[in-house]
Amino acid sequence: MLTIGQVAERSGVPHTALRFYEERGLISSDRTAGNQRRYPRHVLRRLAFIRTAQRVGLSLEDVHAALATLPDNRTPTKSDWSRLSASWQVELDARIDALRRLRDRLTSCIGCGCLSLRSCTLQNFDDEQAADGPGAPKLKPAVEGGT
Repeated sequence: MLTIGQVAERSGVPHTALRFYEERGLISSDRTAGNQRRYPRHVLRRLAFIRTAQRVGLSLEDVHAALATLPDNRTPTKSDWSRLSASWQVELDARIDALRRLRDRLTSCIGCGCLSLRSCTLQNFDDEQAADGPGAPKLKPAVEGGT
């Protein structure tokens, strides 16, 4: 069993994040008689899984849902990661597509203070896209109905 300090040092995850993850049900600890947290060693692999999933752009809700598919709250294995990452492929591809389109459309943009209204591909003349919902519909991934 590891203390919260040992887990923070070994994983590179701050104490505050460990407590946050525990509150969200992403990791768990046992308590000593003095109410101190003690983590099993396998929590290090679980934390690596959480951090990797976050680095590829997944929300903690996505991570929590993925971890909830594992029996008995166990640590993800290589095959678990393979299965789960395959299920995220469509979402990640949509994000990549959206970022590429954003990059391609912003080459002459200066953060929308807008110095290029005549040539802006994102401009919404006469609020014609109000029916497409809130936000910036031209920047939404194609799978969400954007262009």
